[in-house]
This record gives sequence, structure tokens and C-alpha cells, in this order.
Amino acid sequence: MNIYEKLKTELKKIAEDVLDEHVNIVFARPLSAKEAIGEPDRDDYPLLKGKEVMVEAAFRGSRGHAFTDMPGRFEGSIRDIIELPLNDNFQRAVFIATLNAVMREMGLIEGTVHCRDKEPAQCARELVGYVKERFGNPRIAFVGFQPGMIERLSEVFAMRVLDLDEDNIGKTKFGIVVEGPDATEDVLAWGDVIIATGSTCVNGTITKFVGKKPVVFFGVSVAGAAKVLGFERYCRYPH
Repeated sequence: MNIYEKLKTELKKIAEDVLDEHVNIVFARPLSAKEAIGEPDRDDYPLLKGKEVMVEAAFRGSRGHAFTDMPGRFEGSIRDIIELPLNDNFQRAVFIATLNAVMREMGLIEGTVHCRDKEPAQCARELVGYVKERFGNPRIAFVGFQPGMIERLSEVFAMRVLDLDEDNIGKTKFGIVVEGPDATEDVLAWGDVIIATGSTCVNGTITKFVGKKPVVFFGVSVAGAAKVLGFERYCRYPH
């Protein structure tokens, strides 16, 4: 059973009594950058550059977020969403955002809505202490371009950065050359610990990073998946 089948099984179980509920519609929509992240103190986050959007799913009184590079709209029941084939990043974003919203509504998780304004910068600053406390002085294999975190971590730790965005690959960011998917095995072998964006559970690459080294996933996208699958998650200021 792959991780998405596990997540579907869990969602079906916890939503057993409301699978066909249409009174309180489950819906997903792409948020504007300002809706998703507010007005942070820097302008190089992927959300602000238009590289990614935040999909929001709302179920009853709860919301769940997920990053994706494939915006779109969807409306239907929980059952409809469980039956999605999850063949692309948009379908996976709808499913992951819905999982987050439903698990939050059921009281199983918290922190499923992205932090805003000055909170991303503060989260990045606190990540340095978190890594020191958890791992000492590791070499970090960092997955995904999160500029605030990369800047802060690179001031203290040796690190290499992987990203899927061709506009970043080969560019030097904060003294580090961003590497592409072809370097994945080499970077993971080099690092002592992997710090990876939670949106890997949306783009389908998450299985590349688990079971090899200690791994910490960051962000709101992975909230439900981390709970179900037992992954470590760092997310200081979610809402």
C-alpha cells in the first residue's frame, strides 16, 4: 500500500459518517498570495513569485491548506475526493488540503492554515535552534526553496539545497548553488539530516525522502500526513 492509499484509508475511516455530506460542502480553491501569506518581510517566497499557489479546503468550521503548482477549482463530497485518482499535483493538493481540513474538524490535528506576515521569518529563525537541539551540528540536505529557512540555516550549518523550479536550479542563493532532481541521491547521501518541504506530499516526491536519514518536514501541507504516517513536522506559527 502506497502512502496515498494509507491516507485515503485513514480519511475514509475518520469521515465514515459524513462521506456523502453535501450540506457542508468540501471545496478547494487557490488563494491569492496575500490571502495565503499576508505581507511578509521579504518578496522571494514562491507564493509571492507566482510559482505556487495555496489551495484551501473547508469542511464545516475548519480549513486546510496545501501548496501546489497546479491551481484549479473543485467541489464535491469527501467521497468524491477520496475517489480522485491523484494523478497530478492539483488532485493531490485537493486531497491533502481536504485531509487537513477534515482531520482538524475531527480534533485530530491543529495548525492547518499557513502563517502570515512576520511569522514566516520568525519561524525560520527558530528553526536554527530546533535543528541544534534535535541533531547537534548536522550537514543538512534541504528540499524545496524556502528562502527564509535556507538563509538562516546556511549561516550556521553546512547545507545543500534541492529544488524542482528550473528558475532556481544552478543559481547561487545565500552562498549555496541550488541543485536539481538529478542530484537528489548525491545530496541525500551527503546530508546527515533531511529537512524537506511538506509540499512533497503534494508533488508526489515524499517517498524519496523517508526511510533513509532523519527527516523533518516543514509547513502546513504535511499536517495530516505527518500525523497519520508518523513523520516529524516543524511548523511554528500555523493557524
